[in-house]
Amino acid sequence: MINRVLPYEGLLHEVVEHNGVLYIGGIVPEDTSLDMAGQANDVLKQLAQLLKSQGSDISRVLQVTIFMTDLKEKAAFNAAWKAHFAAAHLPARAAIGVADLGPGVRLEMTATAARQ
Repeated sequence: MINRVLPYEGLLHEVVEHNGVLYIGGIVPEDTSLDMAGQANDVLKQLAQLLKSQGSDISRVLQVTIFMTDLKEKAAFNAAWKAHFAAAHLPARAAIGVADLGPGVRLEMTATAARQ
């Protein structure tokens, strides 16, 4: 069975679950006036809230893809990343440079996690 929750503007569901695996759609920062570290913290907090609402948590994240408009800001992203993930629970990850994510948006993130 596939469970789709949190529809967004008729375009997607924020979370799709199948066989105990949660697929999290693209998360963008709510406050685009923030710098990369601020936007990273914003997105990672949103991820933690989505996971909690679906019976999981940040320690169960399996894989993350981060899209960044400026890979020179990767160090700032990494600092926020390390504040949210314990070393024992680091997921697989890729960071990809992209031309544009919308006005003021520095990053967008997708994730896959196991339900508890």
